[in-house]
Amino acid sequence: MTLKFHWYLPTHGDTTTVADNRLDAATRLRTHLQPTLENLTELGRVAEGYGFEAVLTPTGTHCEDSWIATAALAQHTERLKYLVAFRPGVISPTAAAQAVGTYQRFTGNRLALNVVTGGDDDEMRRFGDWTDKAARYRRTDEFLTVLRGLWNNPEFSFSGEFYRIEGAQLVYPLERVPDVYFAGSSAEAIEVAARHADVYLTWGETPEQVGEKFERVRAAAARHGRTLRYGVRLHTVARPTAAEAWQRAEELIAGLSADEVRRAHERFLASGSEGQRRMAALTSGELVGVRELEVHPGLWAGPSLLRDGAGTAAVGCYADVAALFGEYIEVGATEFVLSGYPQRVEIHHVGKGVLPLFAQAPAGV
Repeated sequence: MTLKFHWYLPTHGDTTTVADNRLDAATRLRTHLQPTLENLTELGRVAEGYGFEAVLTPTGTHCEDSWIATAALAQHTERLKYLVAFRPGVISPTAAAQAVGTYQRFTGNRLALNVVTGGDDDEMRRFGDWTDKAARYRRTDEFLTVLRGLWNNPEFSFSGEFYRIEGAQLVYPLERVPDVYFAGSSAEAIEVAARHADVYLTWGETPEQVGEKFERVRAAAARHGRTLRYGVRLHTVARPTAAEAWQRAEELIAGLSADEVRRAHERFLASGSEGQRRMAALTSGELVGVRELEVHPGLWAGPSLLRDGAGTAAVGCYADVAALFGEYIEVGATEFVLSGYPQRVEIHHVGKGVLPLFAQAPAGV
């Protein structure tokens, strides 16, 4: 079994604490790391030095364009891959296939794709996408059918509900097809993953919950005669001692108020994303003590008090964090997409302290 560790690339900027995730610009600016080419290059080179496989870039109105940003960054690293998040609804599958081919040729095959169907209706409408959730998953299914059809055939035609493609072809065939990463907790998402994904990702719920979800995806993939790999996306608060780690966790939420936690919780529970609702369900929506947010030994739901998306963190000494990773490995995970507050500090703790505990990881830079 080969394990792969990835890091998160904050193309929306970075903050020092969870509390700094507020949308209030005046509050964020105090700890905001600007997502400049220089800053992101520095983080990418550190990730490469520690032996991380790839860096994940987000997509949305809050961040720099993932394709352009990572294409620029790839010129400043040698081996690091870029896990580019994008939404199928804002680009045609033929154009995407061409972009993938160019990216692979110009970077030495260092692209992976994180296909994001989209769960927040307001966010999707900012991009002019007014389709409902069920339709978006049907469209993603067609999109990936066309994408793989172009990758695997000299010429490809398709007629469906959303796309009608006739005689499409790639002048320069791909030397290496990139891995497709896909996430989602709904039945529609699991079916799309089963049909098209190489790697199924989930946010860091408890190992028991993650294992149950992996089993559902595994069964769906088997119906299509496919075998997938599995990964977990979560934050880390790793320190030389457990006491230091939990002290840091307490600092991460120290600036929160009970009212903003309650309002964020209500918003998350009303989300159109089933995964977001599952993250919210890990907490009560109340501002409680730091250890009361430990939902499983070493798994902390503090980030979910205010941050949308991945809302849990592995907290503890380096061995504790590695042990929690081991629990996810036991239920089928072979890949981890990690991050922390702030990224440029946390990556050193994971790179120097956690990765060396796994046989295939280098000892550091």
